[in-house]
This record gives sequence, structure tokens and C-alpha cells, in this order.
Amino acid sequence: MNYIRKQYHTLKARIQEPRRFMQVLAGPRQVGKSTLVGQVLQKVPIPYSVEVADAIDPKDRDWIRRVWEGARTTMTLRGEAERLLVIDEIQKIDNWSEVVKREWDEDTRKHLNLKVVLLGSSRLLLKRGLTESLAGRFELIRLGHWSYQEMKDCFGFSLNQYLFYGGYPGAASLTDDDDRFSQYIQAAIIEATINKDILMGTPIGKPALLRRTFELGAAYSGELLSLNKMLGSLQDAGNTVTLAGYINLLDESGLLCGLQKFGYDMARRKASIPKLQVYNNALKMVYSPFTFEQAMLDRKSWGRIFESGIGAYLVSQAFVHRFEVFYWRERDDEVDFVLRKKGSVVAIEVKSNAEKRTDGLDKFSHSFKPQSAFILGDGGVRAEDFLSMDIRKLF
Repeated sequence: MNYIRKQYHTLKARIQEPRRFMQVLAGPRQVGKSTLVGQVLQKVPIPYSVEVADAIDPKDRDWIRRVWEGARTTMTLRGEAERLLVIDEIQKIDNWSEVVKREWDEDTRKHLNLKVVLLGSSRLLLKRGLTESLAGRFELIRLGHWSYQEMKDCFGFSLNQYLFYGGYPGAASLTDDDDRFSQYIQAAIIEATINKDILMGTPIGKPALLRRTFELGAAYSGELLSLNKMLGSLQDAGNTVTLAGYINLLDESGLLCGLQKFGYDMARRKASIPKLQVYNNALKMVYSPFTFEQAMLDRKSWGRIFESGIGAYLVSQAFVHRFEVFYWRERDDEVDFVLRKKGSVVAIEVKSNAEKRTDGLDKFSHSFKPQSAFILGDGGVRAEDFLSMDIRKLF
């Protein structure tokens, strides 16, 4: 696959600059982090070493020192003026950031021109290490789920295919076989993320409850569901604090989040009923009883798929471009998505058919005076146009 994502140009430019910062490429599983780095390595005139921590014992902290020293030795033996060290899945190693800090600082003191790129799929584990030890030593490049425009350009996806099958490039060729598609999403993404990115790095009292929380949340993506109702559906004796913690872990791993109700009172926001939202609609559709063709013929089901697909795009873009996503509801009035970046607020009502009420958009606009407020879908901005634009232009 030779498709070039926008972050390719950022990484390529930065590693050709004089050595100042490590580059950290972060994003969920199966969005093409390793592929993107491989594309860059083919085009830059810098010798490189690539190491992968995936199969390394997490307690073997010395592994980082050994591969780092190997890159240094290679530089010396070959008389190289510079070299690039790439370490994939760095967060798998316990206390990795302390070792990286020590080795990076040593090269800095000795004026050794060894540049470094780190890759990681767990935002939670990466964030811990970056904030604890590496402040001022790295630049973060965020790689999110593939957008509609990317899936269209690379794989020829239609809008409806994107809304149903989501944006995982590895699954794009499997959409004509629902069983193979579902098996890929389950094994390569859901199970791999839960087992390797969450359970390996975080003490979890009830792993089975974590899994069921994700399954229920994915099935209800795009809908409001209180934590108490979730506990009832899960038939578990846990508490809402545990459930909220599990949703936060799923959020940090790029699977599922719980959107808060928009408002200026932070305490009320945190206490609001969450609107569950997957980061990629493929994660919702593996739990659907419908095939693609059946779903398109069922108006009510397609409406939910449509809203969840738009939401998945928004939360993934929010990760990359650093804005917040909320919902708003007051009695019978609601707005599906409220975006906020610094002082700018944008309200979006998603409408897949003519039957849905949109009074909430007017009520919200009257109360909060957003920068813009619009209908997305039937009678408003075309979904294809919205999903093809640079979302930063909204702010």
C-alpha cells in the first residue's frame, strides 16, 4: 500500500531537521503507524535501525539500552555522521521512559547525532511515560483512524461503506465477507487492544466486565446509556465508579469513549449520563445483527449507524486535532454533537431522514451562542461534503 497520509510529510520533515527532539508517533492499533514510518525511511537519506518491543519481556528494561547501544556502535563502525533509531511498541517495556531519557540525554551530552522515533499504540501508557520523564525532549505526532476521504481515495469506499465498515485499512479488502471482516476486527483490533494495551499495563479487577463493557458500549454507540443501566444490562455486582474507569481505559486505547453533556459547569458535565461512542464504526458493526445490505434497508437501524459513523469520525479527528466533543440535551431537546476548541463552539445535529426533529439546535443556539450550528445530513450539509473537508475550518 503506497497511500501517503498527511502525517508522513510532518515526520519526514522533522527527522531531516537537526537533532532537537525525539519524534513520538502515537495512535490506536491498525491505523498504519509502522507502515507510515516505513514509507518515510524509504525516502530519507539517513541510515536507520528498526527495533520492535512487541515480543520482548516487559521487565527487560535493559533491552532498550542494548538496542540503543547497538545503534551507537553501528554509527561508530561505519563512520556515520547521523543515524535514526526507530523503536516500535515502546510502551510494552516497564518504565521505558526512564531508560529512554537516560540514553537520549547521554547522546545529547556527547553530541552524538542519533535521532530517535518512538511508536506506540496505547495512549495511556505512552502518556504516562511522556509526561513523567520526557518533558521537553519529544514532539508528538498523532495518527488517528482513517477518514472517509482516505478510505475513498485509497480503497474506493462509498460513503455508505465507510459509515458501515469504518476506517481500518487492513479490513478494507474483507468487506465482501462479513465473517472474515468480523474476525479481523475482533482478533487484530479488539482483543489485541484489550489484551496487550490495557490488561498488560493496568491492574484490572474484572477483565470479563471490561470486555462486556466494551461490547455493550459498542452496540449502543451513538446513544445515551446511564452507568446504572449499563450495570443492570451487564448483570454484574460492580459499581459505577469501576464502570467509568473501564470506559476511560477504553477511551485511552482508542476503542470507545463516553461523551459528556455540554455545559460550562464542569461538575455537572462529569455527572451527566454518557453518550457512548466508538472511535471507528467497524467496532460497532461487528455486534450488529444486520449485513450491510440489510442495514441500508432498515431505516431506523441505518439512522443509528449514520449517527455513530459521524460520531466516530468526530472523536477520531478530535484526538488528532485536539478539540473536545460533547452532546447536549435538555428535556426533549438535544444536539447530537457539540465541538469545542478553546473559545469556539460548533453545534451539529445529525439527520439521516426527514422524520427527526431539530428543534434542539435552535434552543442550544439561543442558550450558548455557538460560532456555528447546522444540520448534517437530510436537509442540511451533505455528509459526503462534511466528511471530505478539513474539520479545522469549523473553528
